[in-house]
Amino acid sequence: MAMPRKIKVTCDDVFPYGAFAVSAVTQVKDFDRSTKERPVYSVDEETGLPIWSVDVMDGDIDARKADKTVSVKILAKVQPVLPPMSPGMPFTPVVFEGMTATPYVAENNGRPRLAWSFRATEVRAPRNAKQAAA
Repeated sequence: MAMPRKIKVTCDDVFPYGAFAVSAVTQVKDFDRSTKERPVYSVDEETGLPIWSVDVMDGDIDARKADKTVSVKILAKVQPVLPPMSPGMPFTPVVFEGMTATPYVAENNGRPRLAWSFRATEVRAPRNAKQAAA
């Protein structure tokens, strides 16, 4: 089958009502290779780029509680910088470029469900106020 493991998506496909950063961007640890004394950080197998992570809240008010906040992994040579907070906003509106979605089965108390892992190549501010308010 020619179906790719990683499916190309846009930020609007994943977050049609907007995405809001609710954490700092942090480097992802490789827990299998790290020790208590020496942390080792994850790199993408295909590109060799370091993997960074940011927690994002979905702007969809009807999203299920379990799906409201997700982590988006960002592949970048240096630590991505979030855009500045918008005045009057409790969270930072963000847009991701170069997104992919990878499906997997998540086990939750013996109840398997389809889940998604999201990756991107860039994080930036929305281009206009309409996107930030969406």
